[in-house]
Amino acid sequence: MFVIIADQVDSRHDRDHVDDAIGMLTARFDDRLTLHPERTAGDELQLLVADGSTALAATLALLRHDHWRTGIGVGAVSEPLPSSVRQASGPAFLAARSAIEAAERRPHRCAVRGDGADAPAAADVGALVDLLLTQRARWSAAGWELHDLLEEGRTQADAAEMLGITPQAASKRARAAGLRVDADARASLGRLLDGLDPATLASSGSTGVVGD
Repeated sequence: MFVIIADQVDSRHDRDHVDDAIGMLTARFDDRLTLHPERTAGDELQLLVADGSTALAATLALLRHDHWRTGIGVGAVSEPLPSSVRQASGPAFLAARSAIEAAERRPHRCAVRGDGADAPAAADVGALVDLLLTQRARWSAAGWELHDLLEEGRTQADAAEMLGITPQAASKRARAAGLRVDADARASLGRLLDGLDPATLASSGSTGVVGD
């Protein structure tokens, strides 16, 4: 399982963004959430998901805004699961707490932590997430605009028409932002995260990280 903790940055000098973040996460990932996001303490929220791709996508959605630092914890969760993430517990929650503390020292305010033998591998995945975030930090507003349309499932040609630009211009914009590289990296990172979670591997029948 994957526990995500998000803590608002410099909340004393900014309005409370927790409710907005909970609404965004619920709207975007509703049917992919194991336990929905809730405010757990002051300006902090937590949620629980069962797969690495959703954990990464939710984390990236939060980090698109400067309001958050995030930690992803990978590990087991005590069962049976309660109805509220605030009542849940287990090694994954302890790993997430370690991750959110480490995120304060990371360049893009994100860290990944696992429990036990998986701890070094989880930190390695976190370093790769840093690379992805470094690439995204260089995107222009135009690059984000095209990214959002493609993520909605539109073709590049359709996106170009909606943006009022030529297909050639859209292709140039995609290459400048590295959108294909970003999509491939997200898919690979999702698989690497799944590889840290024995429960995910068991449910998929896999014995390791799935390749392309």
